[in-house]
Parts: sequence; C-alpha cells; structure tokens
Amino acid sequence: MTAPVAVAWNRDDTRAALTIFHEKGNIITAGMVAALRSALDELATNPRLKLITIEGAGADFSFGASIPEHAPGQIESVLPEMHGLVIDLLDAPAVTAAVVRGRCLGGGFELALACDFIFAADDAEFGLPEIALGVFPPAGSALLPLRIGASRATRAILTGESRGAVEWLNAGMLELIAPATELEAEVDRWFARHLAQKSAAALRHAASAARMELSTRVAQTLPMLERLYLSDLMRTADAVEGINAFIHGRVPSWKHR
Repeated sequence: MTAPVAVAWNRDDTRAALTIFHEKGNIITAGMVAALRSALDELATNPRLKLITIEGAGADFSFGASIPEHAPGQIESVLPEMHGLVIDLLDAPAVTAAVVRGRCLGGGFELALACDFIFAADDAEFGLPEIALGVFPPAGSALLPLRIGASRATRAILTGESRGAVEWLNAGMLELIAPATELEAEVDRWFARHLAQKSAAALRHAASAARMELSTRVAQTLPMLERLYLSDLMRTADAVEGINAFIHGRVPSWKHR
C-alpha cells in the first residue's frame, strides 16, 4: 500500500516536497491529515529548510475530504484534526507552497489556502463544492476571504462552483500559472530566484511575520466556525441527508431544516 504522504528533499536539504496520495483522487482522509501533521513536525527539525511544497500524486491535487468521514460519529474528531493541520501550516518553519495540477476541491482547496503560495498548472480548477452536500467549508470560510476578499469568497462558498486557474490568478490567489508539463520547472526557477540564496533563519522569521495577521485572525475565527459546523449545522436534517445521499449515490431530498 502506498503511504498517504511521501517526503522528498533536494540536494542540499533546503527544500522539502510533500506528495499526498489516495487512489481516489488524493481524497484527504484522517490518516492523510495525521501523516501530514507528522511530516511537518519532522521537517521542523531541519534548520536549513527554506521551502515546503505540497502536491498531489497524479493528474489532480485533491478531490477533497473523505465524505464518509464527515458523517455523524466521525466528523466530530475528523474536523478538529483538519483544522489542526491548517494551524500547523500557518505555523510552518519555512515558506510553504501548494503545487496544484487538475482539480483542487473542498478540503484540498483548504489545504492549498493554508500555504503561503499557490503555484498552479493552467488546467487547474479550484472550488468549494460543500454546499451541494448541505454543508459549508469551515477552513475555507476562514481563509478565503482573507486571501481574496469577502465578495469573491462569498461567491465561491455559496455557489460551490469551480473556476479555472486564470480566474483565480486574476483574483490574486495564485503566485503563478504554467502549462502542466512546465510547472515543476517553473517552481524550481521561482525557488532559485526568490529563496535559494537567502538565509533560512531570516525566511523562517519573515514567513512568521508575513502570516501574523492571517494566522491570528484564523486562530480566532476557525474555532467559531468549527462550533457552528459541529454544534449547529450537523444537527440539521439536510446536512445528514446531503452526506448520506452522496455516499449512496442518489439525489438529496432536502427538508430545509
């Protein structure tokens, strides 16, 4: 069985690449979240580290979180761990970047939003489709307005529509886009141009400073969104119906309560 997270280093151990894997579109499971958090802990022991990248194995970054794990009885433990991963990324000991090809949806999008930068292939699509399941994305609701502004974020959260890389670039969310076959080389050039010759200690502190407002506001907002999700939303009939309908491959029958 392939591990949910693979770690690779460059020659001088200044850059670490985390690759997430799940056979069904790199679905983000509780096991993957735990593996990512463990990997970030281990990376923190290297004082030379300047950049951590996260990418998905294969053609897509991630189809999103595991829907069965969002059913009552599991979501109560799964959601806080995902939010813990978001906080870990906002406290990472190096610059962080998501390298996105193909679809980047739901929990995968939230993972990318928790990184300092997003590098995208020109075929990338980003979206928060949770509303179609009768729920909403807590971490996305905390992060996206701070990244691109309230109006654009509201549209993404309430409509659930996916949009292509060019539109997100124009919204200010992406650092760069490139053809999928050239993306890796573009990321290498970006690293060489912007980070490779700088002090790892300086970058570590500068990243902390640059994230300060974002991380402070997310740390304040995310617990409230988590309570709204677990204590209020998950008590509605429609949240349970949406998840069950997805699991059983049927159209949901909303009760509007």
